[in-house]
Amino acid sequence: MKLSFCTDSLGNLPFEAMLDRLVELGVEGVEMTTGGWSPAPHVRMDELIASEAKREAFLSAIHSRGLNIAALNVSGNPLDPSPMGQAHKKAAFDTMVLAGLLGVKKIVMMSGLPPASPEDTVPNWITYTVSWPPILQQRLDYQWNDVAIPFWKELAAHAQQHGVEKIALENFSSMLVWNPETLFRLRNAVGPIIGLNLDPSHLIFMGADPIAAARALGDAIHHVHGKDARIERGLADVNGLLETKVVEDTANRAWNYVAVGCGQDMQWWKEFFSVVRMMGYNDWVSLEMEDLTMSVDVGIETSIDALKATLSR
Repeated sequence: MKLSFCTDSLGNLPFEAMLDRLVELGVEGVEMTTGGWSPAPHVRMDELIASEAKREAFLSAIHSRGLNIAALNVSGNPLDPSPMGQAHKKAAFDTMVLAGLLGVKKIVMMSGLPPASPEDTVPNWITYTVSWPPILQQRLDYQWNDVAIPFWKELAAHAQQHGVEKIALENFSSMLVWNPETLFRLRNAVGPIIGLNLDPSHLIFMGADPIAAARALGDAIHHVHGKDARIERGLADVNGLLETKVVEDTANRAWNYVAVGCGQDMQWWKEFFSVVRMMGYNDWVSLEMEDLTMSVDVGIETSIDALKATLSR
């Protein structure tokens, strides 16, 4: 396994200064954001698609420092019916074109979340259907069969035309694909180009076991994010894991994103990577640092130290 970095976490630095900082930290690759919810601080996608010279300069800046591109990341909601969703959809299709021009084979993104009917104007994350009210199951079927699966068949075909081999969907909340089961529903409908970006932090706050999830996924693991979460004692015990407070309200939330090792201990991370490797994944692990309980620099350094100590190389 090789250590890469989601570059938005150093979005305050100019492109080459960001690369220099990663070299100092001992990182081996970069996961570059191209759009979607990210402002893509280091990638001007339209310019790179249009100019071979700019692509060559972009790649030279990365490769001359001994770094490689682990993946392009275009996480957003391309199934949102709003103008934002249309922009995210365009960014997803354009990212496949850029990947082909750069020789990048892996794209990290999210499955998207559509509205629950053609008349709705906002996405609807349906996570409770059981038997009542029965309309919810019908709405969920609409989201999958009428919206998501047709979109993903189209995008996957477009990606393959541009040489993309893997689309790694992050198991993120408020998305149709948010766990292994939903990943396999889409993968079975679209094909093995679709796999999971296994992010343990999200599974942790949903109450799942990322190590068991890795075993269930097998060769459907297309990418891994090194990201931790902590269930907060005395708060989750009272109110459960469902949480609507803003992420900045760390002291009052039932769970928080934290630097690697500040949620699960080092033994846990060693086992996690060992099982992921055992399932056949021996590729990039990207640090995504979103700990708001400490400074960005300290969170990055803490996480990188933990990942270096636990990756299965």
